[in-house]
Amino acid sequence: MVVALDGTVLTVAQPTLRRDLDASLTQVQWTSTGYLVAVASLLVLAGRLGDRYGHRRTFAPGMLGFGAASAGIALAPDIGWVIGLRIVQGVFGALLQPATLGMLRAAYPPERLRTPIAVRTASIGVAAAAGPVVGGALATEFGWRAVFLLNIVPALGFGLLALASRERRDGRDVTERPPPVAGAPLDLPGALLLAVTLACLVHTLVGLPGVTWSAPVALLAGAAFVRHERRSSSPLLPPEVVGSPAVGAALGVLVIASAVLNGGLLTCVYVLQDDLGTTPLRSALLSLPLAVLLVAAAAASAVLLRRSGARATVAAGMVVLAAGLLVLAGASAPVPLCAGFALVGAGFGTVMVAATHVVVRQAPAASAGVAGALQQTAMNVGPVAGVAAATVLMDLGAARSPLVVLAFTAAAALPVCRALPTGPRPAPVTPASGTSAGPSDATHTDHGAERGPDTRSLRDHGV
Repeated sequence: MVVALDGTVLTVAQPTLRRDLDASLTQVQWTSTGYLVAVASLLVLAGRLGDRYGHRRTFAPGMLGFGAASAGIALAPDIGWVIGLRIVQGVFGALLQPATLGMLRAAYPPERLRTPIAVRTASIGVAAAAGPVVGGALATEFGWRAVFLLNIVPALGFGLLALASRERRDGRDVTERPPPVAGAPLDLPGALLLAVTLACLVHTLVGLPGVTWSAPVALLAGAAFVRHERRSSSPLLPPEVVGSPAVGAALGVLVIASAVLNGGLLTCVYVLQDDLGTTPLRSALLSLPLAVLLVAAAAASAVLLRRSGARATVAAGMVVLAAGLLVLAGASAPVPLCAGFALVGAGFGTVMVAATHVVVRQAPAASAGVAGALQQTAMNVGPVAGVAAATVLMDLGAARSPLVVLAFTAAAALPVCRALPTGPRPAPVTPASGTSAGPSDATHTDHGAERGPDTRSLRDHGV
């Protein structure tokens, strides 16, 4: 919630920051772009570090550094310092974000992950709702620096709490897993290639429709990374994670859903304020149902997952998301606009919880950090791609055309859902059989992540 709130309050405070520091529009945009490039490029490496050395050991310095960088930005003398410290903040943000999912995967058996992930998603919805209001109030009354002071106390509090507390597994305190043996080295060349690939990819997407040097660099670095991973004895991305069709489908859905959401929101801002003539405050109030329904959908998704499985839940969420965008594409009055935003929030909240649950649950516990990092990478790359696509479409056609295109994009993702796990099976496999009847969302008796000393406590039939 701290990280999500940081991004939303900054967006509202950027005009004030620009005036106070006499900065150009490009410089102000880099306060967001620099953060995105840093966090996207380092997420997977940070997740791998959490898997090796413990998620609390990456979460604590990430949270403390995030708060310290916020304090530095609040004291920055010029725009150059703000951009530089935002990049530093992105580095620490990359450390802490995968650790949140990694700690959940380590603390809960797979069949109990639905509710914690739903709570995590709901907190993002609360931040999305509160961010514009809090950021606008602080920037108006106290100036743009106040929005960064907002992060300091909670960041330091959570960081110190992570240092002081002990890891819990299955209701008991345990000593955090020691580092692995020296025979499994960290894939630093792969981490560097992936960082360059993702950083240049984000830079390219932000700069669309123009094409910069970063586009060919992203392609070359990406090809080199794939070749390196295939030849590496200890790849940065474990085969049991990236080789899973369910995980790949869930990540693809997250990229599409987050792209559709953010591209649609950008389009709605211009439609509401330029075409319909509403004020920024009224626009924010009209879009408030999105955040409210996102929180509600996150809570309901845990129940839907248990009853219907990930495939049906994600597919339903994508249909609702697409329907909401189509409603917004034709709405002008307050009631249809609020209804459209509500459908978008309900659909996205459902998809985010269900797809994240698949990514975290399907991954072995030893690779939970990498799985969480891939989820966070999808949630960072998707919005940048969606905003870029909406910008290009608005330049080419009518103001509302991106909403229609994005709606059909969401619907086109439905075939991807077929690779996701289905609902509970009527006849679960017994432990003696050692086999599984297809990709079930409920039967994980012999999943590789559940072997070892804690196998008994992690089996669905034993809970």
